[in-house]
Amino acid sequence: MKSAVVATALLALQSTTALAENPVLKVGFVGVTSGPAAAWGISNQRSMETRAAWINETGGYKIGDTTYDIEIVSFDDQKDPKRSIAGMEKMAQEGIHYVVGPNTDDGAEAVRPVAEANGIMYFPYAFSKSLYTPPASNAVLAMVANYQSGPAIYKYLMENKGVKTVAFVAANESDPLSQRDTGVEAAKALGLEVVSDNVTYQPDTTDFTPVLTPVIRQQPDLLVLSGVSPAHAPQLIRSARELGYQGLISTETAQDAQVLREGSGDLANGFISVGGASTPELASDMMKEFVDRYVKMFGEYNDESNTKVYALEYILATLAANPKAINDVEEFKKTMDTFEAPNPFMKGDAKLTYVGMTSFGQKRQIAVPLVVNTFENGEFKTLFVATVD
Repeated sequence: MKSAVVATALLALQSTTALAENPVLKVGFVGVTSGPAAAWGISNQRSMETRAAWINETGGYKIGDTTYDIEIVSFDDQKDPKRSIAGMEKMAQEGIHYVVGPNTDDGAEAVRPVAEANGIMYFPYAFSKSLYTPPASNAVLAMVANYQSGPAIYKYLMENKGVKTVAFVAANESDPLSQRDTGVEAAKALGLEVVSDNVTYQPDTTDFTPVLTPVIRQQPDLLVLSGVSPAHAPQLIRSARELGYQGLISTETAQDAQVLREGSGDLANGFISVGGASTPELASDMMKEFVDRYVKMFGEYNDESNTKVYALEYILATLAANPKAINDVEEFKKTMDTFEAPNPFMKGDAKLTYVGMTSFGQKRQIAVPLVVNTFENGEFKTLFVATVD
């Protein structure tokens, strides 16, 4: 009996040792995973956790002469800049140098001093240009910005749908208001007539009929829901349609198909939004496997994760290109200017590269395709695909 116990203990020790062979590389996530905008951050966290589990299951990720297991350290900032700061401070305390998020301009701007003081590179889903233009250098835009996608959407609708007039509605918060202002500027530059750009709503609004009534009276060809959260989008769409609005509705923020299905059903048909970076036509076998693994882990999939899968991949691939960057973000920055690697999530010879020279004057944006979706009968369909330099 005693020998059996000893043997079992030895087997357990051997198993633990085998699991602990690879050192752990921690990558952080600070973002919103609760409240009306939760879908944005949940797709971040789940994408990172899916990819990390996959990497670890298949032996780890090689950087230089060392193979690492990847651990995701997550913090829900509840879309509160003060909590974003607390989250980034937690990352600094754990010695983490690479963080994905936050998901909003307020949060991304709030954590900048902490990131710069502690040698942290962070990959926000926030559009404020000040985060990515000199002298700022620690933030990398992890998606396509509204001032890049907005003009592309408006131009497409002008050329293909005959859109001539546009109205903007935004939540009375800094991010949506900023996106509205840049959208209005872009629309006017393209020659669209802006018939309404001053209607706002409070974040806790539940009845959008009074909000939208004066806008619908203007009968715009296009209604833009600037910076709309996934929870508010179906409510606004439903209210607009019930008021008799027949025109097009769009947003430059990514959305959740399940939330749209549940919140507005067929009334959301034709709704245009920025989608994930891998359409079915573009998706590689590795991207398809990522989706399968994601669904197995979490029971569902969010189209936005087609974009959210990229941040962790960029971080790891850049570290592999320059292992000295593991603990030195200045080395990471040096590598970004010339970095290029195969894009594992797209068919063909697509590359992972850093872009942003046109928008920011330096390479502080990851290159992902600009995919614009339309919602039809419960799911997203690709409207068009473009690129950003």
